[in-house]
Amino acid sequence: MDASSEHGVVPVFFLSDSTGISAETMGNALLLQFPDLQFERTLIPFIHTIEDARRVVALLDEAAAGPVPPLVFTTAASDEVRAELARTTAPIIDFFDLHMNRVETILGRRGQRQAARLHGVNDVKAYNTRMAAVEFTIEHDDGQSLRALEKADVILLAPSRCGKTPTSMYLALQHGLFVANYPLVDEDLEAEDLPEVVRPYLDRCFGLTTTVERLSRVRNERRPGSRYASPEQCRWELRRADALLAAHRLPVIDSSAKSVEEISALILQTLKTTARKRAGRQQAASTEGTRP
Repeated sequence: MDASSEHGVVPVFFLSDSTGISAETMGNALLLQFPDLQFERTLIPFIHTIEDARRVVALLDEAAAGPVPPLVFTTAASDEVRAELARTTAPIIDFFDLHMNRVETILGRRGQRQAARLHGVNDVKAYNTRMAAVEFTIEHDDGQSLRALEKADVILLAPSRCGKTPTSMYLALQHGLFVANYPLVDEDLEAEDLPEVVRPYLDRCFGLTTTVERLSRVRNERRPGSRYASPEQCRWELRRADALLAAHRLPVIDSSAKSVEEISALILQTLKTTARKRAGRQQAASTEGTRP
């Protein structure tokens, strides 16, 4: 039976012998292409043994016997676990199997096929950097701390509830960036310039904006019927924030039209472009200084 023809909720399972982050990321990237369907997602990580896999297969077979066929994504690296999972009657998409054989053929050697290696846990330095970035970002969330702001790789500026926190955490966890986010409150928005504390770091500042309707709706979920959530207040805050950010020609990203992943990608792209331009200017200055 075709799930799309029944318009039922499609059970989706993300399986992994590690954290499941890869299975979720790649699986959800595909599911986003079907906005008219409703999915019920279940993550099952740390499938380490054949017995673990057998229990999961029993769960999948039960779901496969239901009214809507399930969809299963897996990134399990262990050959034994993958072989056991393949026994399920449910349709299964094995990202590891789809790509690993091709990579091994190109490289001319067999990969380790270890779950820890799949998710990069063995790279201790990169892992520790991400954890330090997360700690910094939590400390500097929503303007809670301005200590060591000079260490920030990115500073996000926006009125409250424009998406600063999820973007900050994604950049920290996935890319190891030290991120601070600063809420532009009424006092800041009534001023003629951006807050003094962030002005020395404008080269790493980014603005986030959204629509009046979306901001009002999100704020109403937190403080129903308040002035804070009124369309008039939201419109004023967004207009003033846009003016302050534009005065310094800071990049501004509309969070109402983009996912956290897309926002982060734009920020990373801008940082790389800025770094290349800075390196080019420094090289040009160095060349100019060495001329006779």
